[in-house]
Amino acid sequence: MTDWIYEVIRQGGYGGIVFLMALENIIPPIPSELIMGLGGIAVARGDMHFWPLLGWGTLGTTIGNYVLFLVADRLGYERLRPFIERWGRWLTVDWQDVDNAGRFLRKHGHWVVFFLRFMPMGRSIISIPAGLAHMKHGKFLAFTAAGAAIWNYLLIWGGRWLGQTLQDAEKWMGWTVVVGVVVTVIWYAWRVSRWKPREEG
Repeated sequence: MTDWIYEVIRQGGYGGIVFLMALENIIPPIPSELIMGLGGIAVARGDMHFWPLLGWGTLGTTIGNYVLFLVADRLGYERLRPFIERWGRWLTVDWQDVDNAGRFLRKHGHWVVFFLRFMPMGRSIISIPAGLAHMKHGKFLAFTAAGAAIWNYLLIWGGRWLGQTLQDAEKWMGWTVVVGVVVTVIWYAWRVSRWKPREEG
């Protein structure tokens, strides 16, 4: 898969970057660390340039997050409640969690959106509660883009360094991402197995 993604990036250019980053946030098939990291390797090999890659990658991230935000904004909290009550175990949340998150986001949501751009488990998911809380669209877009730009900068820099240091940089990056995915799956399975809903009272 790593070779395929690199070819999409190399042949599709910056348009391929926008597509992959938007898709990663809407239906996460591959992590942004792999996409932008491989983009950094392309920079090291002269197939791309740093700043255009950063700009287009950040645009793709923002588009993908905004799609999730719009869906949640239209849905609203009350329409979500039956879904949470039915599938809450697999999401490891109950309605009180959602309600508490909504109150917090209405007060501090823009900073939550910004800082979660640096957290693998929360980057895309935060768009949903932000939309449910009806955060102002302009504020959501601004803080999403700002956080994404900083994170993408770090990923491109790391990928470029890896491409300049190792001959088989794509393989090393691919294995690193595989390990990260396995750890995430194990953590999720552990969380589901131990999760219990709060008692209503």
